[in-house]
Amino acid sequence: MRQALIAATAFALALATQPVVAQNKPAPAATAKKAAKPAAAAPVEEKDAATVEFEKFRTMMEESNPAELFEAQGEDFWKSIRGPKQVSLATSCDLGLGVGIVKGAYVQMPRYFADAGKVMDAERRIVWCMIEKQGFKEADIMKQPFASGSYTPEPTSLVTYVAANSKDMKFAVPLKDPRVKEVYEIGREVTNHRAGPYDFSCNTCHGADGKRIRMQNLPNIATPKGATTAVMGWPGYRMTGGVMLTQQWRMGDCFRQQRFPQPKYVSDTITSLLTYMTANANGATYKGPGIKR
Repeated sequence: MRQALIAATAFALALATQPVVAQNKPAPAATAKKAAKPAAAAPVEEKDAATVEFEKFRTMMEESNPAELFEAQGEDFWKSIRGPKQVSLATSCDLGLGVGIVKGAYVQMPRYFADAGKVMDAERRIVWCMIEKQGFKEADIMKQPFASGSYTPEPTSLVTYVAANSKDMKFAVPLKDPRVKEVYEIGREVTNHRAGPYDFSCNTCHGADGKRIRMQNLPNIATPKGATTAVMGWPGYRMTGGVMLTQQWRMGDCFRQQRFPQPKYVSDTITSLLTYMTANANGATYKGPGIKR
């Protein structure tokens, strides 16, 4: 499974320039015997003016985050009797902590689910429950899985509701589970796999500190700090489009930006990447659905 996934996928989160790395010149012979100076501390990442202003604006926006509207809609979807089987997710869907329990579930996923025989992230699990428990057709859900214009898919609102119920809790992907650990390692290898017309991997843009593209800083997803930046604020309300989007969308759009075939919605490939990034953020406090540019 691992080799098939790695060979079939390549991933890049944005176009990036290589960072400029200062090279230390060798000391002249005359001063070679002088005591070595302490190594310089790593440079502190400087935020440009546009980033600082946007962060101020986002802080103000999050006080009345439009994501709350989608959260409320998601709660209604979760509790209502729906679908061909006429059941509610609240009485049938187990997100890993027991049927109907949403409190704290989001930050403990991706995780392994025995009834599905797979490791699943939150959105994938919700879609699985809609199909298996409520009887919705997979083909109908797959037709338009992401928000566009005034349309918001039901799974997006449901993920927003579930995520909001983990706000201020710490990420805790269960890496002690060998099945989760295996998917994590697949995700790590996918981030290193170069392919596509640009011969990119996700680490082309997100494998080192200090990279950026245009006005966007590119976090190093291999580090706890960078991974936290990458997963924080999803699902997020995107101000430029006025729509609610999830990490499933973000991952798929990264493939599009690379001009590479996009993976299937709620696929093994996306789950492996989300397992890798989220587990690298373990211990960080989730701040809830956020605001995106």
